[in-house]
Amino acid sequence: MIEMKVAGIALDAITRSPIVLLKDASDRRALPIYIGQEQARAIMGALENQKPPRPLTHDLIVNILEAWNITLERVIIHSLQKDTFYAALIVRQGDTKKEIDARPSDAIAVALRTNTSIWVMEEVIADASIPVDRDADEAEQQAFREFISNLSPEDLIKRFGSSES
Repeated sequence: MIEMKVAGIALDAITRSPIVLLKDASDRRALPIYIGQEQARAIMGALENQKPPRPLTHDLIVNILEAWNITLERVIIHSLQKDTFYAALIVRQGDTKKEIDARPSDAIAVALRTNTSIWVMEEVIADASIPVDRDADEAEQQAFREFISNLSPEDLIKRFGSSES
């Protein structure tokens, strides 16, 4: 799993649909997730530390968690199926730990309100992320190519041993 942070909300240039953009710690990969208008407002409100006069849905969820002494340990975006992302809230109350199914946008909105980490499975990153720093990606690929081209079978045997018994 890779920890990611909310970089912000963007609008798709063609459809004008909101997108929440997650970035990894190195700012090398970004994960765009299309969300609804209401979820975009909820995420923006949390990013801007807005406090509504009355609790909105995500604030209500946080209030319930606090009232029942339940800790949101992390949010995990765990799969992507037919262009739909799936997430889970990992909560703990005492010794009891539960995984609760959630839409990523709702999970992110709650995570922001509780300062909880957001994690994404590597498979999801591989399938749906976009490169942010193409130059760094190219440099890394070139360094790997050079490493491989200078690698001899003897180097592999020294490092990993012989497969013969």
